[in-house]
Amino acid sequence: MTNDLLGREWRREDGAHLKVERCLIDANWGTSTDVVYQFCRQSAHAAILTPSHGRFVGASSIPFSEYRRKRGDRVGLNWRIPSVHGRRAIRHVLFDSNYWKSFIHARLAVAMGDRGCLSLFGRDPEAHRLLAEHLTSEYRVKTEGRGRVVDEWKLRPEASENHWLDCLVGCAVAASMQGVVLPGTDAKAAVKRERVRLSELQRSKR
Repeated sequence: MTNDLLGREWRREDGAHLKVERCLIDANWGTSTDVVYQFCRQSAHAAILTPSHGRFVGASSIPFSEYRRKRGDRVGLNWRIPSVHGRRAIRHVLFDSNYWKSFIHARLAVAMGDRGCLSLFGRDPEAHRLLAEHLTSEYRVKTEGRGRVVDEWKLRPEASENHWLDCLVGCAVAASMQGVVLPGTDAKAAVKRERVRLSELQRSKR
């Protein structure tokens, strides 16, 4: 499958041809984690493949924004690629699954044609029924803790599969890793600077 998807070009509406630049493979399933790491390491597409681990970051958890960055880490919007060592010496990505599920559902709720909209092709609802079932297989619970309010996503009792939701979340994380930014999500808190008088500045230089 990776040879087929990663080895071909995809034509965009404007005629441009693109290739997949980043592909994440879910490595959270304990019994297959080592297999995923080995495959990503030995694949002909090793430069594109990245094992991924979604983390449930609830209201009482430490948010990704407060993690202490270590030497060699790469940090993005609620995802990070830690420096590697040990038997799984391959770069992998960790991401806040709650944040990115909320991100995807927010995009689906945007009106067609508006900025930030995530839409599906065609007009036949049957073509997307399975995807729709997976995207609605979880529900959010607004939870407050440690001075912040977050969405915590839980699987519906009647639902059994959410694989395509996880895949779409992974696509959003991969796009962010490649530098894709939705306007408004990259805003950084302004640093408040104290006003300094010219006389004080001149005095400090003496």
